[in-house]
Amino acid sequence: MTVYVVTLQCHDRPGIVLATSTAIVSVGGNILENDQFTDPVTSQFCMRTRFETDSNDLDGVRDIIVVALALFEPEVSIRREETRRRALVMVSQHDHCLAELLYRRDSGDLPLDIVAIVSNHANCAGLAARHAVPYYEIPVTPSTKTSAENEVRELVTLLHVDFVILARYMQVLSESLCADLAGRAVNIHHSFLPGFKGARPYHQAYERGVKLIGATAHFVTAELDEGPIIEQDVVRVTHARAPEDLVSLGRDVERNVLARAVRLLAEDRVALVGQRTVVFSQ
Repeated sequence: MTVYVVTLQCHDRPGIVLATSTAIVSVGGNILENDQFTDPVTSQFCMRTRFETDSNDLDGVRDIIVVALALFEPEVSIRREETRRRALVMVSQHDHCLAELLYRRDSGDLPLDIVAIVSNHANCAGLAARHAVPYYEIPVTPSTKTSAENEVRELVTLLHVDFVILARYMQVLSESLCADLAGRAVNIHHSFLPGFKGARPYHQAYERGVKLIGATAHFVTAELDEGPIIEQDVVRVTHARAPEDLVSLGRDVERNVLARAVRLLAEDRVALVGQRTVVFSQ
């Protein structure tokens, strides 16, 4: 049996679920998992359905489902579940988030193909080599920023990349590149933003006596760290923690939050509805 994952998004109206399930039955399909949600503000209907069938004809299955749903004019995506999403990871000098993604990929916990790593530094080249992932060092200066981003665009196209993951990539993407990657790029940052901006945010937090350390994974937009949120988490701390403790705890929560967000994307569980996300968790 072949397992498919289909997602759709459109304006809500009666009959969408019926049309989808009827189309799945018509290809001999059996629904294994189904999640749906209608946003009360925009009336956008989002659905993710996982089903199995003895047909391995992706194009044929897609055509039947698309025709059945044509009346509703939805955005539809369908893939064989075994066809993994392809990601390009961007990183600067801190490797904890990258290392977590590579570990989870290798251990089978992350159903994703990491096809390339891009960095503006050489620090993570050894880590990439140990995990047999091509490493592209693309330095960025004010005078080379445009050409550097064009190299990233070329890689995204050449490698058929589905998602770009900013795993502590400490460069601000241009408005143009953000637009090109809209809905396809995810970033991780400490949840002190915008309260503790700039360098050494955990040391700033220590000086203010924070009681929670957090991290947020979100889609990248031209508005810095303001994109739709995919995943978040926090850990409680006390006055007895030193700044170095906060940094260590921060690394832990950052890499876990980013890894969870990437898995949600890899499994087609995230839908964008305006400035919000609909997340179909397991």
